[in-house]
Amino acid sequence: MKKFLSNYKSTIILLVAIIVGSIIGLVFKEKATILSPLGDIFLNLLLVIIIPLIFLNITTAISKMKQPKRLGKIIVSIIAVFLITSIIAVLIGFASSYFVKLVNSEDGKEIRTSLEEVTDGEDEEEISIAQRTVNLITVNDFSKLLSKDNVIALLIFSVIVGIAINMSGEKGEAFRKVLESANVVMENIVKIIMYYAPIGLGCYMASFIGTFGSTIAVGYLKTFIVYLIVSLIFYFVVYTVYAFIAGGKRGVVAFWKNIIPATLTAIGTCSSAACIPINIKSAEKMGVPEDIAETTIPLGTSFHKDGSVIGSVFKIMFLVGLFGTSLATAGEVFGVLGVALIANLLITAVPIGGGTISEMLILTMMGYPVSALPILTIIATIIDAPATVLNVVGDDVSSMMVARLVDGKEWMKK
Repeated sequence: MKKFLSNYKSTIILLVAIIVGSIIGLVFKEKATILSPLGDIFLNLLLVIIIPLIFLNITTAISKMKQPKRLGKIIVSIIAVFLITSIIAVLIGFASSYFVKLVNSEDGKEIRTSLEEVTDGEDEEEISIAQRTVNLITVNDFSKLLSKDNVIALLIFSVIVGIAINMSGEKGEAFRKVLESANVVMENIVKIIMYYAPIGLGCYMASFIGTFGSTIAVGYLKTFIVYLIVSLIFYFVVYTVYAFIAGGKRGVVAFWKNIIPATLTAIGTCSSAACIPINIKSAEKMGVPEDIAETTIPLGTSFHKDGSVIGSVFKIMFLVGLFGTSLATAGEVFGVLGVALIANLLITAVPIGGGTISEMLILTMMGYPVSALPILTIIATIIDAPATVLNVVGDDVSSMMVARLVDGKEWMKK
């Protein structure tokens, strides 16, 4: 119990702060806006670290990529399994949040007016799709990469730098180590900022609810309940189906016999990264070959997160309801699904604050104001535990399906 409380201390404190802030907002109403500057400080701190965090995180991740133990077949199988299961997760997330309105849009106009930044008339000029694409993925001056308004261009540049480091071989090693060191420092800066998060988010909630009423508070509660129900269904039903596809009845038995330690570790630590050792051990006990388990699960921790991708859909749909955004066409729906999948790749495997980059990407690609970032941070906090469980368990069952593809249907007998 002591260890559990230690691992969840940050989450519990944040949740208490959010609840207290909500109560203050409901009781004092507009008077609670006096706390708004304390919430703005937290938002500004998050926005300041976004640019270096994105560059260092993506660049070091790309530069450290090494050749896995087995050649082509394992990698192709991993990509296929990750892609298919992520698409299934995003579709389930969309279906469950589309038909259940997470938040009412009655106050949408007022909230939008409050959150949106003032834009120049020049930005509203009609430009072609091709030019919009160019403006999204590139900038014409290096200094513009250091702006939160050009997140996609920064992402692409970071990937290019990471590849260039790999191409440089030993000569690029010193630069990679400098970036890795800077990335560690940046991660600790995030931790320092998150110490202020309970005050910042609590005051943000108090001011927000005091201004716009209980709509937001009810929306958060509904989001958590719906997400929890979806997570339980996914955990018990979808993963059982995956295990059956991987190894038939024998696969289902092996999966449920060995998945509990990984599940409990996920609940206890709330960190996918912390679960890697126990996850690999659980997969091997299920019969997954060592080389497949030791390749699939670490890669899955970075690139395959069922819980997070469903969570990304919920974050987007929450904003869709709040801002009254239309999803009338197939293109708009596919846009939501695509953004959720892309954002999922940028969630780091650490508790509290690991989704900041992906949340910024959601706001940028969906065209919402960056001042809405704390709204997504609150959602990430309340769904963190069930999301981590799905992220961790999903990697185990994925390793079973990779083994099925690589070693054939009789892989368990081998």
